[in-house]
Amino acid sequence: MPKVVVFDHPLIKHKLTFIRDKNTGSKEFRELVTEVSLLMGYEVTRDFTLEEIEIETPLAKMTSEVISGKKVGLIPILRAGLGMVDGMLRLIPTAKVGHIGLYRDPETLKPVEYYCKLPQDIHERELIVLDPMLATGGSAVAAIDFLKEKGATSIRLVCLIAAPEGVDAVITAHPDVDIYVASVDEKLNEHAYIVPGLGDAGDRLFGTK
Repeated sequence: MPKVVVFDHPLIKHKLTFIRDKNTGSKEFRELVTEVSLLMGYEVTRDFTLEEIEIETPLAKMTSEVISGKKVGLIPILRAGLGMVDGMLRLIPTAKVGHIGLYRDPETLKPVEYYCKLPQDIHERELIVLDPMLATGGSAVAAIDFLKEKGATSIRLVCLIAAPEGVDAVITAHPDVDIYVASVDEKLNEHAYIVPGLGDAGDRLFGTK
């Protein structure tokens, strides 16, 4: 079974409160999403393998640990996933960034792909899919489907807020993918929005509504 990690760190809970607040403007919203993404990144990368190397400090030689050959790819789902990239890149500045563009058809609620640009060696990379909202799970499942079709073998999904329905959908479709979220909320409403949620993450990030 995949891991479903729900963060309980006080700083993440504190910042998530202001991300949810409807009175938080786009500038502050973007900054908070970046900060929470960085904080979540520590746990997302916790099980990266280490190896020992020899270095020399100003005082002596020693053996110390570095990440063992991990190549990372960050894959934001456009457009809201872009808001989580900078925080992750602060932790993993050598990561390559791919993009998958999906939108939800307002009538069928099914994801429709409109853009995809990925690192050529995704089969060699630890991929971290980024999307602030895991609602029905349709976009996340479609993005992971596409990555696997392109050869990806190691994928993690990182979201700010999830609905139980979305978590279940990803687990059912992709039981090999670990899920990391800052909160699992109560439910989806009749329009497939997460309740209580935070509204439309893309609109709030980019000030388009």
